[in-house]
Amino acid sequence: MKRLIVLDTETTGLSPANGDRLVEIGCIELLNNRRGKQFHTLINPERDIPAEAVRVHGITQEKVANAPRFVDLVDDFLAFIADDPLIIHNASFDMGFLNAELERLQRTPLALGRAIDTIALSRRKFPGLSASLDALCRRLKIDNSHRTLHGALLDADLLASVYLELTGGSQLRLALTDLPTNQEKHDSTDAISHSGKSSGVIPPRHWPLLEQELTEHVAFLQRLQRDSGACIWLKGDSPSTAQER
Repeated sequence: MKRLIVLDTETTGLSPANGDRLVEIGCIELLNNRRGKQFHTLINPERDIPAEAVRVHGITQEKVANAPRFVDLVDDFLAFIADDPLIIHNASFDMGFLNAELERLQRTPLALGRAIDTIALSRRKFPGLSASLDALCRRLKIDNSHRTLHGALLDADLLASVYLELTGGSQLRLALTDLPTNQEKHDSTDAISHSGKSSGVIPPRHWPLLEQELTEHVAFLQRLQRDSGACIWLKGDSPSTAQER
């Protein structure tokens, strides 16, 4: 079972080196490209929240006054993300803040290599175009009309949709949910055998792939695995089994 964690944070500013802290974490679990459990919390940053940061995310000093400190929630957070890959938009920013908080508590920092940066994915797919979350939502036809302010859980939810579109996961999920039932398969077979007319079912090919076709197919799957972190079609595949698909 492939488990990914889509993660976003909100902060008091732009630089943990200058004393800025986390004020919100939002995480959404993706299990085989389907949304699962969530982890969401406001965080008391133990410092003031500048007005310019409030204008971005709307999180005021009053909203976090009774929120847990990072030290109070760190174990629950680490248990939720476990060792799974992290899907993050502009990963160096969020990872920098998370690791600054962990190092402050003398805890092991998160490995940067476990992060899959959707900005990098989007720039490979749409070179030269804006890679902002809003721009990607517009380009990929994801409704973000309710995003008047930044929010860790809201942005993680939008990012999950963006990631699935960038990696083809949404098409795969749609294809799996649209598979015909056994009765529908039977009806389709009857429609062809009794009327002699095709019902739109494409018969399987009965000739082998050309060597060039097979090479291009494997290269495509490898690119998909590199960009998304996993590719179910490559698991256990050999050139012979790939050719049968």
